[in-house]
Amino acid sequence: EPCFSNDGKIIIENQNKLSMAPDGNGGIYNALKRSGSIDDMIKRGVEFLHIYGIDNVLTKSLDPIFLGICIEKGVQCGNKVVWRANASEKVGVTVMNQEKMCIIEYSEIPSAMRDAVDSSGKLLFGAANICNHFLSLDFIINKVLPNLGSTYHSASKKIPYMDPISRETIVPSHNNGVKLEMFIFDVFPLADKWVVVEAARSEEFSPVKNEPGNAQDSPDTALQAISAQGKRWLEAVGAVVHGDGVCEISPLVSYGGEGLEKYKGVVLDTPVYLDS
Repeated sequence: EPCFSNDGKIIIENQNKLSMAPDGNGGIYNALKRSGSIDDMIKRGVEFLHIYGIDNVLTKSLDPIFLGICIEKGVQCGNKVVWRANASEKVGVTVMNQEKMCIIEYSEIPSAMRDAVDSSGKLLFGAANICNHFLSLDFIINKVLPNLGSTYHSASKKIPYMDPISRETIVPSHNNGVKLEMFIFDVFPLADKWVVVEAARSEEFSPVKNEPGNAQDSPDTALQAISAQGKRWLEAVGAVVHGDGVCEISPLVSYGGEGLEKYKGVVLDTPVYLDS
């Protein structure tokens, strides 16, 4: 999609090219159709999709509990959420509007909703969208693809542009324009049957969004989350884990803490990596 200046003009990147931007993760639906993936899934008898963001290191791929709930309830669309850590966390919020599931992106949510709490201080609108979705293939084919419209979200970005005097491409140091994006969750209101499933944040959400060394949502905090999870799993079966080093369990050994009974009573000194 073309990029626009803050006053609505199309930005030119160089003498031969407009400034263009990807259409966002909502472009997945047309991509599935164009690539032939939908036809391939039909041939192979695929009925359901589990779609999730690659930046969350604690994602449970093909989570049998989440998928099982969605399939058992016969929903067209499911969204796994965790509760927001605080009002300023940059995550979208899952809400119900006129009996439909909707996501309000963090950049678009009114401050009154973002900050609202109950009598105990818990966020009222706290169901964070973590990009962990269930979609039936039938829903995509019969509801999503025929109804894909031109719903875009504007994102203020640093957009390269051509200097009209020098005709050189300038890379700005501040946000100078707008990119138009579609989000994967824009189609959620098309679903008549849907479900929201809340997961434990410590077990299922640790995204990597910032640079190494950052105290929030960085490779460092993701590694800490994986290590803390491994220690919890081992201690739950009676193992003793010593030290502050990394404790990692291969997903080939345990998917969700199961199959670790042989470590009962075993003393492990970190760092430790269990791959068998």
